[in-house]
Amino acid sequence: MRKTKKDAATVLNAVAYSYFYPMFKYLLIFLFLACFTQSVCAQKTHLDWKTYSDTINKPRAWGLGGGSAALWVGSVVGLNELWYAHVPRSKLHTFDDSREWMQMDKAGHFLTSYAIGYYYIDLMRWAGFNRKTSIWAGGFMGSFYLAGIEILDGFSAGWGFSLSDFTVNTAGSFAVIIQELAWNEQRITPKISYHPSRYAQYRPNLLGNSFGTQLMKDYNGQTYWFSANIHSFLNDGSKFPRWLNVAVGFGADGMIGGLTNPSFNDDGEELPNFIRHRQFYLSLDVDLTKIRTNKKWLRTIFKAVNIIKLPFPTVEFNSIQKVKFHAVYF
Repeated sequence: MRKTKKDAATVLNAVAYSYFYPMFKYLLIFLFLACFTQSVCAQKTHLDWKTYSDTINKPRAWGLGGGSAALWVGSVVGLNELWYAHVPRSKLHTFDDSREWMQMDKAGHFLTSYAIGYYYIDLMRWAGFNRKTSIWAGGFMGSFYLAGIEILDGFSAGWGFSLSDFTVNTAGSFAVIIQELAWNEQRITPKISYHPSRYAQYRPNLLGNSFGTQLMKDYNGQTYWFSANIHSFLNDGSKFPRWLNVAVGFGADGMIGGLTNPSFNDDGEELPNFIRHRQFYLSLDVDLTKIRTNKKWLRTIFKAVNIIKLPFPTVEFNSIQKVKFHAVYF
């Protein structure tokens, strides 16, 4: 019988679904890349490492290119050894997982691709590439990086190349590219928040048995947002706070299985009958990049963590309780 993603996650508990937590894994990877290339190249150029170059700076460009290639090859090879080497191989084939987890994993792919493109555009401008080259080449780096993982999936008997993953990866890249071309800034930022749910205890092998693994695997606790900066759509003279955003979010609840909820766990014990349902949220947020500061390092940190939605009072809409108010929601 052909393995499903759910089966593989149970067998490979330590590594399964490892690329579905972009806000923590890929964010750190590309922040490391930024710091590494900037620190190395700063030793080979007369420019201060904090200063963007108006023309292509060869040490920075080569450092960025070499660091990116090493990172991409190293991470793909590492994933292949840690994850895919333990499952049977097959010919390249597709796999339809578009209905699993009520599409919450797709939101993770979208955010991953967006975040990588968002940071890479900035890195390419820092290296001296012109605006359009930085936007198009840097903006598609997320899709390019994730394509390597999709191809590894495609040659694995237990998974397959996911066309839905590829589609949302591409959409994430276009989300950052279109905004940069249209507005030269990101006015609507995809974000994520997380809180531990009550469901992981029932299937810890699948949903995680610690805070860290639950953070990766338990989609019930993840919420994805589109956070819009209102001031950026108004006149420059507007008194509306520059840093205040309005955020619309979505999540899902009651999921202890990919497609459906099983009646029994792996030990044969009967499980509660949870109702799978979607959730929608309306809240406020802060655009950290709009907070004015003279500290370059602080602006860098603000940009790095700006894809994380900050806690605020939130209104929830769902099909069970209809409307629910959270004094503080994350």
